[in-house]
Amino acid sequence: MLVLAFFGFSASLIAQELPRPQEIERDINFWTRVYTEITTSSGFIHDSRNLSVVYLTIEFSQNSTRSMRTRQINAARDEVTDALRALADGKRSNLTVIEQGVLDSWPDGVSNVDLSRAVEQVRFQLGQSDRYRAGYVRSGRWRGYIQEVLREQGVPEELVALPHVESSFDPTAYSRVGAAGMWQFTRSTGLRYMRIDHIVDERRDPYLSTVAAARLLKDNYDVLQNWSLAITAYNHGQAGMRNAVRQTGTDQIDVILREYDGRAFGFASRNFYVAFLAASDVDSNIEQFFGPTVVEDQESYFLIDVPDFVLSTSLASVFDIDHQELRAWNPALTEAVWNEDKFIPQYFELRLPSSLEERAGELIASLPGSQRYAAQKPDIMHRIRRGETLSGIADRYQVSQASLMALNNLRNRNFIREGQVLLLPGNDGITPASLADSSAGVIRDVSTYIVRAGDSVDLIATRFGTNPQTIQLLNSLDDVNRIYVGQELRLRSDVETPQLAQIETASQITNELEEGDINDSAQIVSTVVSPETSGSSITGELLEPLETNVLSSVQAEMAADPSDYLVASDGTIEVQALETLGHYADWLGIRTQRLRDINGMPFRQAVVIGNRLKLDFSQINSSIFEERRLTYQRQTQEAFFLAYQV
Repeated sequence: MLVLAFFGFSASLIAQELPRPQEIERDINFWTRVYTEITTSSGFIHDSRNLSVVYLTIEFSQNSTRSMRTRQINAARDEVTDALRALADGKRSNLTVIEQGVLDSWPDGVSNVDLSRAVEQVRFQLGQSDRYRAGYVRSGRWRGYIQEVLREQGVPEELVALPHVESSFDPTAYSRVGAAGMWQFTRSTGLRYMRIDHIVDERRDPYLSTVAAARLLKDNYDVLQNWSLAITAYNHGQAGMRNAVRQTGTDQIDVILREYDGRAFGFASRNFYVAFLAASDVDSNIEQFFGPTVVEDQESYFLIDVPDFVLSTSLASVFDIDHQELRAWNPALTEAVWNEDKFIPQYFELRLPSSLEERAGELIASLPGSQRYAAQKPDIMHRIRRGETLSGIADRYQVSQASLMALNNLRNRNFIREGQVLLLPGNDGITPASLADSSAGVIRDVSTYIVRAGDSVDLIATRFGTNPQTIQLLNSLDDVNRIYVGQELRLRSDVETPQLAQIETASQITNELEEGDINDSAQIVSTVVSPETSGSSITGELLEPLETNVLSSVQAEMAADPSDYLVASDGTIEVQALETLGHYADWLGIRTQRLRDINGMPFRQAVVIGNRLKLDFSQINSSIFEERRLTYQRQTQEAFFLAYQV
């Protein structure tokens, strides 16, 4: 009896943490069918708001191309749409086979009004059962670790199933809008919790990204105080869910899913929570749906700090491990590291199989000084001019388009624009001095240094043969004891003052391309600059019909930011940090005085964070304003999180 009582108490806690009102059961059932009944070679034509209404199941031929599948989907959708129009006009006799099938998909007595509305709600959903099963098998490698991290962060352990929705437990997953890894972080959100640049992208590491995902979920809960909202916010953003609660006047998930009509709250956001519940159900009852299923063994590994900047082949050699195997264990390191345009960073936590642990310290200590380096290989950058193409740039610098795309995180070779900065492979033959070239372990030929965890000014000064007072003076440090991870410090007086690592730092890159030597167009710099990447879409309805994982690919910009950047229905906004009246006027294309007039603000009065402000949309619409505001906040926050780790 005691065991039964405890089980009942535990189930009650789960019900409270992950609410499951009866009103959303039909939606959960739909996603259960998607995850268990149909493969990626088939799909449903269905109603996008009433998921119990499934009109057709489409089967694709084995050798069908993407374009062939798209034509098949469009033809089926047109058939259903035409049938709905006829039924909405009142037709109930002499029905065609497709018309009868469409009518039978709805409850008896469905109204013409509902059928007319349904004309605009016909949608295709690709099956996922083969991907789901493969993901479940793959999940064994990390499941124990994920559950442990969730417990440590105070997140319900049922969230172990969330990667089914995001990526089918695929750490290499990359969406067409730039979300990466098993947990599908966008760059803007991921920067709050992880290092993301052209050398290390921790989104691709299943262990590091798991910690980040748990922290994001817990942060969402701390703000929203409701796990159904916190989970939905993983896709739609904290601010979006705060707005949903404000607009609907409730935190009840079924009401919000039914009534909230925010512009960015499309199909993906509306279905994220119910799809997760379905994925969790299947995950907990895998044999009921797939029969006996054996998962992969949990990975056995250890971590060791890389003491210096080192080539990946040097570490592979010293540990007597295949280069590709070393790469598989350390997916956070980017292509630039593996093709040796960059070193493995100093202090990087290298992951290796447990079989190497006993001698790891001895082996890494045996790495000769000639293969250890004091600094990272410098970057070479190029600013794109009007009319340039990626192929033309690749030809000019005698590099491959593939290497340019990999180094700059580009998913489409045609998606570059004037003014964008590209990192170029290689280092123009310049390699920092190895430790073997330095006397008594003191490194004297390095001009700048990036602060790492555990550093102090005293330690840095000792290592580089200078003194703390010189470093303090060169870097205008108010307090010699206050430095931060990622900060760039000048070590000599004959170098320019380092700039914040932003794409806009024009002094470090070429502004114009001239005919002649390549070096006239590419500048070598010692700072670590993160390449600009395309922003993620926040509009789920724009996804292509054959998007494999529609729910995972539209994580809101800055999903972890609780600030509300949306324009309310009355044309007002909530003032946020780092914003001024001048910003608003600039984004609106009007004079600042106009905003003062409509808000009754005297000259020189500043806006106050948290207050609401009326806006004038006579020059642009609210969507353009929101886009400009979000871009500003994203760029500002990315610069901050590149310098600080929260």
